[in-house]
Amino acid sequence: MERGIERANVPPICVLDFDGDLTDWLVRTGIARPHPAWACFHTTMHTFEVNGMECGIVARTIGGPYAVLVAEQLRVSGAGVVLGLTSAGRVSASLPVPSLVVATSAIRDEGTSHHYLPAAEVVPAPAKLAASLYRGLQALGLPVSQGLVWTTDAPYRETAEELAEHAANGALAVEMQAASLFAFAQARHAEVGVVAHVTNAVDHTGEPFDKGSDEHGWHLTQAICRAGRAFLEG
Repeated sequence: MERGIERANVPPICVLDFDGDLTDWLVRTGIARPHPAWACFHTTMHTFEVNGMECGIVARTIGGPYAVLVAEQLRVSGAGVVLGLTSAGRVSASLPVPSLVVATSAIRDEGTSHHYLPAAEVVPAPAKLAASLYRGLQALGLPVSQGLVWTTDAPYRETAEELAEHAANGALAVEMQAASLFAFAQARHAEVGVVAHVTNAVDHTGEPFDKGSDEHGWHLTQAICRAGRAFLEG
């Protein structure tokens, strides 16, 4: 109220765009517009429509602490589903680059999750939402996997030994938010899903960090929002 922002709920489905370039493109093309009632920690929410449903997106929520800060605000502001879309590195040698991974659980190699849950090696994702995301991504033309990811908050400290260890334990990809968000989801009884766009690997000889065209990113975003809607309506 002090900032003169109107009181209103956010859309029922909101996306955390960890990189931010997708949001920039949506704004630049006029697909997304600012949400008038969002006031969270120097962030801006934009909204867009998918099959007549309003969805929200918040850019550059990089890292577990920041992603959870925004997710906490989304929850109390009316969001029914929070969907993380993040870039990731390959851990499993069998994983194609590029490809998509729907996280069904995450290794807790970060700090934020320990403020929400007692210590444990792994935290599970909300299972029904993860299953809905996996089904919803099948028609995009990229390989789609589901399984364990490794969450770290020290990306420049990913050693060859750690990569080998986590690969041996079944991790598919490494990213920076899933464990924190899943711990938040469990502690706050929230619905959170994470889709990792695997675009790089230490042994990848192709173009690194290539997520494809902006239009492809938009198709991906629409697909995860439709999957979120299917979950809510199911």
